[in-house]
Amino acid sequence: MLSSVKLRFGLLSLVVSLVLVGVKFYAYFLTRSQAVLTDALESIINVATSGFALYSIYLASLPKDENHPYGHGKIEYLSIGFEGALILSAGFYIFHSAIQSLMHPHTLARPDWGMALLSFTAVVNLGVGFLLIRAGKKHHSVALIGDGQHLYLDSVSTLVSVVALLLVVLTDNVLFDSIAALILGVIIVVNGYRMVRRSVSGLMDESDVTTVEQVISELSAHRQPAWIDVHNLRVLRYGSNLHIDCHFTLPYYFSLEETHTELHNIEQVVRSRFDVEVEMFVHPDPCTFAACSHCRMPDCPVRQHAFDREIPWVISNVVKNERHRLEQEAS
Repeated sequence: MLSSVKLRFGLLSLVVSLVLVGVKFYAYFLTRSQAVLTDALESIINVATSGFALYSIYLASLPKDENHPYGHGKIEYLSIGFEGALILSAGFYIFHSAIQSLMHPHTLARPDWGMALLSFTAVVNLGVGFLLIRAGKKHHSVALIGDGQHLYLDSVSTLVSVVALLLVVLTDNVLFDSIAALILGVIIVVNGYRMVRRSVSGLMDESDVTTVEQVISELSAHRQPAWIDVHNLRVLRYGSNLHIDCHFTLPYYFSLEETHTELHNIEQVVRSRFDVEVEMFVHPDPCTFAACSHCRMPDCPVRQHAFDREIPWVISNVVKNERHRLEQEAS
């Protein structure tokens, strides 16, 4: 059900991109504006990236298999990387075309029609981009979010083109057209770089600090006396799904059944926090007497030191691959 919703939004993006690229090229043939041509060329990128995003959403929806034990979700990061690379290429081409236009300016035709058509495409792109970003955040799809952000960028580019045409009409100076194309080139290159950067960080399993802090916050809110320590916490995102693993220090005298119960409770706490599929592995570590001073376990039969204070769980100590030490926390 979730995958079908994503596919519908992906298909919507592709259809809208196909229609609007035709409208923009028609506006260029009417106006012969460099800024309009720049906007139309970027819209060709919209079509290619929307198609790839749709395909990536389909692949990401496939279940795990022997060759992909963590699922196919990372294809969405490849999608926004592909989109960002195409945007960068378009940006550099736009720079070249704008410089040529500055050197060899030409008179524009029918700028009024150009402004009307481009304004229409800007409104449509803005609305569809908003829908895609909202759906992407709701369903945790980086491909939909990336596609929506690209449509937002496209609407901004179109508005710059409209302003350029308006200035040409008001001042009869065609240089505004080429200057607008240069401005669009800067905007497009910067946003293309950001999308490539996000793609690389996702493919390289860069830590999502916000999600890690959400996990820590949930564990802290439901912290039990037997949960002495958590460390080596790692959170990886595969498409809309999360893979989480960590080490928990539990009383060493717990039976296997008691340990299993605590681990199950820990997993349930984290899973209840997120509305996506969470794959979680918790490794139990036995406590040592060094932990007595920050262990709240009541009526502990083997306690060697009185309880002093509880060490708060924060990202600086939870992600480290070492057990908490009271003296380290104090320093």
